[in-house]
Amino acid sequence: MKRTTNLILGGMAVVLVSVGVSGLTARMMMPKEQNKSLAFDEVFQIDPNVRMAALDASQMQPVDLTKAAENSVNAVVHIKSTQESKTETVTVRDPFYDFFGDMFGNRGGQQRQVQTPERVGFGSGVIISKDGYIVTNNHVIDKADIISVKLNDGREFKGRIIGTDPSTDLALVKIEGEDLPTIPVGDSDRLKVGEWVLAVGNPFNMTSTVTAGIVSAKARSLGVYNNGVESFIQTDAAINKGNSGGALVNARGELVGINSVLYSPTGSYSGCGFSIPTSIMTKVIADLKQYGAVQRARLGVEGAALDNDGQMMSPELKKKADELGATEGFLVGNVLDNSSASGILEVDDVIIGINGKRVRNYAGLQEELAKHRPGDKVKVKILRDKKEKTVEIELKNEQGTTKVLKDADMEILGAAFRELPDDVKRQLRLNAGVEVTGVTEGKMKAAGVRKGFIILKANGQTVKSVEQLEAIMKEANRSTEPVLFLNGIFPSGKRAYFAVDLTQE
Repeated sequence: MKRTTNLILGGMAVVLVSVGVSGLTARMMMPKEQNKSLAFDEVFQIDPNVRMAALDASQMQPVDLTKAAENSVNAVVHIKSTQESKTETVTVRDPFYDFFGDMFGNRGGQQRQVQTPERVGFGSGVIISKDGYIVTNNHVIDKADIISVKLNDGREFKGRIIGTDPSTDLALVKIEGEDLPTIPVGDSDRLKVGEWVLAVGNPFNMTSTVTAGIVSAKARSLGVYNNGVESFIQTDAAINKGNSGGALVNARGELVGINSVLYSPTGSYSGCGFSIPTSIMTKVIADLKQYGAVQRARLGVEGAALDNDGQMMSPELKKKADELGATEGFLVGNVLDNSSASGILEVDDVIIGINGKRVRNYAGLQEELAKHRPGDKVKVKILRDKKEKTVEIELKNEQGTTKVLKDADMEILGAAFRELPDDVKRQLRLNAGVEVTGVTEGKMKAAGVRKGFIILKANGQTVKSVEQLEAIMKEANRSTEPVLFLNGIFPSGKRAYFAVDLTQE
């Protein structure tokens, strides 16, 4: 029986301590014997001889950043992402529906074909290996049909997406080249508040732009990634539109972060920019290259941070913290069944460290978990009954196992699909749907789905396109219960329901 604290959290959100869901790709489970992960330096072709020769802040003031800047700009690229024009079917609401309802059988609207305009976006990226792997933000290349990469020397390449992770807003892009300029990857954990950094990117489409500032804060959480992983480096180096995906570089010319977020009431630079630290980036990007999906560890506790990133704690939470003798850390309010923490952590434990690294808030906890894969063992320092204690926990994934989750796509369903033609929609009086045009060996056949079945809803969501069905399938595959519940109709008018088991062995 789970025990849940009666703590009143006031205005603070109850959060699930997990490093979140995986990226846009679904995953296939592999046997444990294949769960061998490579280090970042093994996954990518890193030139060990490349190091920059800038002066250190401890040696001289002001710091000479010229060498770091000169070398960094060559490895920071300009990315152009293009969404091609498409024809889409939209429902135009009939004004008479509000008065007469569905008495004329129009279901509240009419189907029309519209041509979407071409959309073009710009951003930055960082070459991390000589053979052309580039780190950027997911939002820079999200939904792009064409990716164009331009180097500082004027060369242009076509880019292809290797993997994406919306939870951290990171993406891995590949261009075909050899001996490309790179930035050595540094350790963001060693950054200190007040240390000089450079932001390198392409703001407002102005290529090869360098701005300087200092590290203003670490382990910041802004809530911009929809419960994703956030532990930003805050800097006052100027970051503007177009800097997204560019490099945050220390005085030695090492990459320490990926510039991602501009925090401004006006939409322009106002002294606060935020970067994803390399402590998170290296593991995420290595996973995307090796597996196609992020191998994300989940601690499996709910609770609240005692240091709410500078915000005032509620009186109830402050009282609870005083009772426990804690001034910072993450307060455990509930331990989930079959999770990493199950049977080890308890309600009212305060997590104050992982593997010797101090945990001050939720962002810090996320950052430390984001460095690990399921199957890793971590030493968690807690405050229990006003006494410090260290426990060892083997981390599990969202599904409660330590198996590697491999990239998968619609092929696992063993079926072909098409959007429902307009004439069929009119005949069956439907506004949307996806038709199964063929079934071979796979998950669909095993569930009893036959050719001709029209999927109207999947896991409770109305299905309007094959792309939407795929997104729902991938979301289900990442959950603790990987099942796709289908609600639909056959051309004969017969209703049908199927449960498609997505579990991979």
